[in-house]
Amino acid sequence: MKAAVYLGPGKMEIQELPIPVPKAGEVLIKVHACAVCGTDGRIYYHGQKNVVPPAVIGHEIAGEIWEIGKDVKGFKKGERVTSVTSVGCQKCPYCKKGIFNLCDTPRYLGYFYPGAFAEYILIPAEAVEGNNILKVPANMDYPAVSLIEPLSCVINGQDFLKVEKGDTVVVIGAGPIGCMHAEVARASGAAKVILFDVSETRLELAKRFKGLTIINSGKNDPVKTVKELTKGVGADVVVVACGVNAAQEQALSMAAKRGRVSFFAGLPKDNPFIKFDSNLVHYNEISVYGAFASYRLQFEKAMELLSSGKIDAGKFITHTFPLEKIVEGIETAKKGEGLKVVIKIA
Repeated sequence: MKAAVYLGPGKMEIQELPIPVPKAGEVLIKVHACAVCGTDGRIYYHGQKNVVPPAVIGHEIAGEIWEIGKDVKGFKKGERVTSVTSVGCQKCPYCKKGIFNLCDTPRYLGYFYPGAFAEYILIPAEAVEGNNILKVPANMDYPAVSLIEPLSCVINGQDFLKVEKGDTVVVIGAGPIGCMHAEVARASGAAKVILFDVSETRLELAKRFKGLTIINSGKNDPVKTVKELTKGVGADVVVVACGVNAAQEQALSMAAKRGRVSFFAGLPKDNPFIKFDSNLVHYNEISVYGAFASYRLQFEKAMELLSSGKIDAGKFITHTFPLEKIVEGIETAKKGEGLKVVIKIA
């Protein structure tokens, strides 16, 4: 099979690898599409501790059941599927609650296990046993299926925030994840969604989503702007969808009393600290949440939003590349020239 093999920072090449043969409990998926995640770009450019080259990365999976190992029930060849990325140990307190993304000994498809930038991906027995494989509706094409994973992560973040009808929601960062946050907030009933970014290219792309208030935070003070737009009240919900320290600090200052703030994006590991005004949190009763990855229930919610058309996958997918041009796809995503980049494989 053809696979994009990561060989170290800045090095990736298409190689011929053996097609995996599923053992007992395993399932082989023929990959048709895999979207590019920001993490894929970070691995390609800088490497990552839990990805040891040579490795196949890619975890935003869309494909079909191709071969089924012994003792696997409930699937048949040709069924269209995706898979949850997080593979839990199924023994720790978090796995017992179904929160595999917070497993004490986490392993992930596309990191610990070979990923989906290849013609086939083998789903390990522990993932099959953990109910990671989801069958997808026939009305979803494969590029749309590849968006289930990133959208599930957004839903994980918003599950904490409880966006309600009439809320004012601010999203800082107009990349693909920020735009997904904006669309999920609107689908949840938000009356006003304000989207900030410093990139005019990003903001221009965000105009394809109707009903957003789009503002350049490089030219307008975000906190002052939010206060003006809310008549001094502030935002009910603030999502920081960019890894910028100052944005997290601003989020606390623009939140309304009893506001909910999500530090959705991680900060650089060499500079993970912010000036946290705890009096804002204390006196205004602000809740601050983190969010990391997702689990099956959120995949199911994401699939429903996409298959029903409440979230339009086509508005997010701006570029597609064949597997042979995966580096160009990763570079396009890195430059912020589009929203979601999808690698079409078969």
